[in-house]
Amino acid sequence: MSEKEADNADGQAEMENARIVKEAHADELMSKANVVGVGVGLLERGGERTQTVAVVVMVKKKIPRAQLSAHDIVPTEIEGVPVDVQEVGEISAQR
Repeated sequence: MSEKEADNADGQAEMENARIVKEAHADELMSKANVVGVGVGLLERGGERTQTVAVVVMVKKKIPRAQLSAHDIVPTEIEGVPVDVQEVGEISAQR
């Protein structure tokens, strides 16, 4: 197996693990105030996408941790998978 194939296999394994973690914790994450969606994607830092696979928690608006109740704080990591909170605004179904 080439290095590129090994990297691709590692990336697929990371994505699958993140999907499993997302499914296991989606209901809990969706119960938090301001959360409008949960998915799997690449971690963003400073507006730039990284190569790190993460559980992505989409919120209407980012709110400072100090202004959130303990229940509504999104963890930075779940079961070893990074969690990225991304502001997406209001989400509505399109027809």
